[in-house]
Amino acid sequence: MKTMISMGLKYENGKLLVLDQTVLPHEEKWIECKTADEMVMLIQRLAIRGAPLIGVAAALSLAKMAEEGADPAAIIAAAVKLRDARPTAVNLMAAVDRLVLKQPAENLHRGRITYVAEEIFHEDVLLSDAIAERGAAFINHGDSILTHCNSGGLATAGIGTALGAIKKAHEQEKHVHVYVDETRPLLQGARLTAWELNKFGIPFTLICDNMAGFLMAQGKVNKVFVGADRITKNGDVANKVGTYSLAVLAKYHRIPFYVVAPRTTFDPQCLSGQEIPIEQRKPDEVRAGKSPDACQAWNPAFDVTPRELITAIILDDMVM
Repeated sequence: MKTMISMGLKYENGKLLVLDQTVLPHEEKWIECKTADEMVMLIQRLAIRGAPLIGVAAALSLAKMAEEGADPAAIIAAAVKLRDARPTAVNLMAAVDRLVLKQPAENLHRGRITYVAEEIFHEDVLLSDAIAERGAAFINHGDSILTHCNSGGLATAGIGTALGAIKKAHEQEKHVHVYVDETRPLLQGARLTAWELNKFGIPFTLICDNMAGFLMAQGKVNKVFVGADRITKNGDVANKVGTYSLAVLAKYHRIPFYVVAPRTTFDPQCLSGQEIPIEQRKPDEVRAGKSPDACQAWNPAFDVTPRELITAIILDDMVM
């Protein structure tokens, strides 16, 4: 395969490397991923994350297997494991199906698999660019924007989705200010979004998740921008848990609430949010050593925001 480099993933000199997002912002550590099983582990422990990027990562992992001479049966078995690594983000399933699982046996050869994997990577870069341009058009000079989780270059092969639009608005000298939800329990906002905004010199303020309502009541926010892990046929959206709460708060305070995502996140086979499988993660992530070990904890990784709470869904090629 050709060299491909993004903020959180790269393939060069025959090596597939992942930036370990679990140790950011204090350490920038690249991990070599040698097998599909290792990629499954990296995806599940969130060393690599973001709906678009885990789809790209899975594709490159399978292409690496093909380059190393794996037979079709081994590639199919690895594809099944990768597809099941996380159940909510549809981009992962779409990428694996396109590359391997919905292909006839004669297509499971090195040349086609590596070509399509490269295509998936570069398509995601172009999708991110288109999203950023379209999303930035919804941002005005001097806007204060609240965002949740991480939807930037660490979540895609390109500039990002919701955070990509904010970056583009910054490049257009719109002088935006970003309020960053910490995003409990794993602090993707505090650790990752803050890291990206600091890297790009975009003014921002970090807040605890439970401060968002009061922030809105104080008139300090005039837009909310978030990404998505799956968008259903009726426009319901799965995103990092806490997104639904923000949408309810934004509706009450009459603040526009925008979802920004690539078309690869749209799942027309899923009719509504009730059909989205929600990943349940380990209770220890919530307890985090700060509560009794015997304490029960509920830890859904995502929640669902109904379409009626969303001002607009901004895709790379259209607005819903």
